Amino acid sequence: MNEQTMSGMSDSAFASGAGAYVQPLVRAGQFTGEPGCIAEARMLADRFLQQLEAEWLADVGERRRGDLLLVVSELVTNAERHSHGPYLLELEGTDRQVMVTVYDSSATLPRRFERDPGRLGGHGLEIVHALCDRLTSERVPVGKRVRAVFDL
Repeated sequence: MNEQTMSGMSDSAFASGAGAYVQPLVRAGQFTGEPGCIAEARMLADRFLQQLEAEWLADVGERRRGDLLLVVSELVTNAERHSHGPYLLELEGTDRQVMVTVYDSSATLPRRFERDPGRLGGHGLEIVHALCDRLTSERVPVGKRVRAVFDL
């Protein structure tokens, strides 16, 4: 994994006060898909949430932390299974919101299946959708971006 601290204004900087912008906390890691990458992504996300709580005084809570880590696992697992190359996990947050974004090389957008408890597999996106507040996916020049947003 190649972990980075991102700097500069994000396209989703959050407003604070009268028109002033505050730069959110951003961390990113690139993963190759080798064994252990999913655990590394979860550890990156856990360290990110600890830093968000310390620096932004974000009230994440244990349940929300568990939800965020599960969503990281699901999105990274999907990227690992469906792309042909490395993938990038980006975490961005303030005291009000956390965004979990995964970029991968596959241009095929994820498909959410209808709820079916009898179906074996294919429940990842259903789980992500149930846990986050908003979920988007879109094609980007090198593949796709899937973003889960959590309001704190």
